Amino acid sequence: MKQKPSIAVFPGSFDPVTNGHIDIARRATKLVDRLVVGVGTHHDKHPLFTAEERVKLASAVLKPVAKKIGLKLEVTTYDTLTVAAARDAGATVVIRGLRDAGDFDYEMQMAGMNAALAPDIETVFLASSPDSRHIAATLVRQIAAMGGDVSAFVPAVVVAALKKKFAG
Repeated sequence: MKQKPSIAVFPGSFDPVTNGHIDIARRATKLVDRLVVGVGTHHDKHPLFTAEERVKLASAVLKPVAKKIGLKLEVTTYDTLTVAAARDAGATVVIRGLRDAGDFDYEMQMAGMNAALAPDIETVFLASSPDSRHIAATLVRQIAAMGGDVSAFVPAVVVAALKKKFAG
């Protein structure tokens, strides 16, 4: 019997996409046939990069990773519940990265709520690799805003985009 392809959504703000996001996405590709990176937009949040910029950066960074291993990858935006975005993508799995115990507590609550809303969609947690566990987009933005070097935390294309944002 032929196994049906599996689709997962990897949601986040990706403001900006970091080496930690790349780590989780790369490892998620081992679990599914297609990965949909969902760039979340929310009317109450005020990200540094527009949704279009975040999609462009995430695509520039993640598509070569997917191509190298032969995975179908899509980067899109959504402004609905994550489980609704997963359904729209045909996904049965939501991938979430965990850096520490604080992430775990928050993500467990979210996974519980998502399971109650959509019992047919499973949340899978991937622990961050030791070399990216400390990276947070919020800290990257703060360091970049103060003129610090973030090249150890984000790809070169993101470094350039951050420099451009904070140049004025």
